[in-house]
Amino acid sequence: MRWSGQELQTEQVGALPGLARLNNLVRSVQTPEFAGITFHEILCKSALNHVPGQSALPFGYTINPYRGCSHACTYCFARPTHQYLDLDAGKDFDSEIIVKVNVAEVLRKELAKPMWGRHPVALGTNTDPYQRAEGRYRLMPGIIAALADSGTPISILTKGTLLRRDLDLLVEASAHVPVDLAMSIAIYDDEMQQSVEPGTPTTKARLATVTAVRERGLDCGVFLMPILPFLTDTRAHLDEALRQAKAAGATSVLYSGLNLKPAVKEWYLRWLAREHPELVGRYQELYARGQYAPKEYRTWLAARIKPLIRAHGLERGVVDPATGGIRSSALPSSPERMPAPAARAPLPAAGLRGPGPVPGHSLENGPAATRRARSAEAPRSLISAELPLDLAPTLF
Repeated sequence: MRWSGQELQTEQVGALPGLARLNNLVRSVQTPEFAGITFHEILCKSALNHVPGQSALPFGYTINPYRGCSHACTYCFARPTHQYLDLDAGKDFDSEIIVKVNVAEVLRKELAKPMWGRHPVALGTNTDPYQRAEGRYRLMPGIIAALADSGTPISILTKGTLLRRDLDLLVEASAHVPVDLAMSIAIYDDEMQQSVEPGTPTTKARLATVTAVRERGLDCGVFLMPILPFLTDTRAHLDEALRQAKAAGATSVLYSGLNLKPAVKEWYLRWLAREHPELVGRYQELYARGQYAPKEYRTWLAARIKPLIRAHGLERGVVDPATGGIRSSALPSSPERMPAPAARAPLPAAGLRGPGPVPGHSLENGPAATRRARSAEAPRSLISAELPLDLAPTLF
């Protein structure tokens, strides 16, 4: 069924107030393929988000192709971002998804500006770029190609096994820019995982994706977060989680306890009261002083998990404090010293295609010669202004 036939008239009575005020809303779409979910397609004005740095880290950049997430994780820290559009942080976050249909095009223009310093860009630090709708909208191939084409390092954190679709593109990108990948896999009890993360791929499927990434020669970390107090913080659960991550080929593990912002806390405790009512009082006590578990709990958790990480021969990964995603390998090991923005390198012979001749190159050494050499000696590059049809964006 074509999605164009499922378009909603958002100006009708019942239109969502915050969305109705947007002047860049193209249309709203529903389809039986995604029962209970409405996609609001917008034309974004910018793709890169500048995140103010923390401590010695002066900057961070992220891209969020989607707002809201059909993964429906009850603990998702990004839920409050939906309130900006007069949508609630609970059911609306799971079912009213904002789609930036022109994000790759806008990104290319931003990356082409002379002032762009080719700083690492993180995806998946707010809502998941590989949630189910990405299988249709196909925004990520254009984003990856634009970043790699401009010489910009890429990091991706996801729960989505759809990452495997873009592995060819990511492998090629890694020949030109640092590419850092991580899978978020927090829960290793199947019944609990489907209850608390009802829209996500299974733990088994995500671990298989880690293996697929490693088989293609790329590193892949595992985000063991959040660890849920009194549910997934047992020694047995943590030991099994680390065992499975190691067996899948994970190159590092990052962990943290549960963070309950006000709007998230309400939604998570509603789930807890339904599934584990005996724990509600303990959670209210644990989080009585704020959104973070108290220092005493965090110290106890670290003492429990660190020896297990070492026992399983896993490296403890590093979170980028500016973005919350996996720390880009393009950044120095010491955050106190940040690299100066690098000058843009000439377009590689592997086929990164720009708008015209590279300064200083003759026609014989420029794009025409590169294209001739590429066609004679190598398969066509995926990283190109024109993506293959199976990777190009497709609107419903």
